[in-house]
Amino acid sequence: MERLLPDAGSPVRENLLRIEETVAAACREAGRAREEVALLAVTKTVAPALINEAIRLGVTRIGENRVQEYLGKKDALLLKGVETHLIGHLQTNKVSKIVGQVDMIQSIDSLHVAQAVARTSQRLGRVTQVLVEVNIGGEEAKSGVPADQAAELVAAMGEIEGIRVRGLMTIPPISDTEKQKRDYFCRMQKLFIDIRDKKIDNVSMDILSMGMSSDYREAILEGSTMVRIGTALFGKRAAVLR
Repeated sequence: MERLLPDAGSPVRENLLRIEETVAAACREAGRAREEVALLAVTKTVAPALINEAIRLGVTRIGENRVQEYLGKKDALLLKGVETHLIGHLQTNKVSKIVGQVDMIQSIDSLHVAQAVARTSQRLGRVTQVLVEVNIGGEEAKSGVPADQAAELVAAMGEIEGIRVRGLMTIPPISDTEKQKRDYFCRMQKLFIDIRDKKIDNVSMDILSMGMSSDYREAILEGSTMVRIGTALFGKRAAVLR
């Protein structure tokens, strides 16, 4: 953790310590340095007070799924020194509202959306950091570019001013076994390396965002550099943010 954890106990503190232990153990098992894996706290439906508690406990990255929800609670958050990410599906009609409000958009899945983000970024005089979302399981109900089209999309995005591709993100199918989970993550890692090795101009490929509350250990074992954890940190999601 990048900040000291307070002595006083709380459910969030205990959860954070448990997550940190699991991340560190997975890194040791994979022969990786702990510093190779970043923790991003997923704040969907989480009230600002609870998010701020996590920030005080040492969380330095948060990710929100919905544009309107993030904008609605942004001013109540202690965001100094905290990276903010949009991790949910981004519609083009929401692009102008979120560009400039977060540090990174993890869910670019088409050239059309990438171009919209780039246009708004240029208008604001900034370069937006983005990840390309890959639908590694080929699920019809999920967003994300098909795996066999990811390299082509990354290359096309590398030619657009106003954005910078930093890597890939995925939400794999729900799996029952460790082997199934690791198989999807292994495929993502290979895709990530293949695209990184192409050394595409204006593409950094230093972030592989995969792994959530139910599978972040397996994701780390297969090379994830950023895990997105909500339920394991904050508890079961509320149906409605209050």
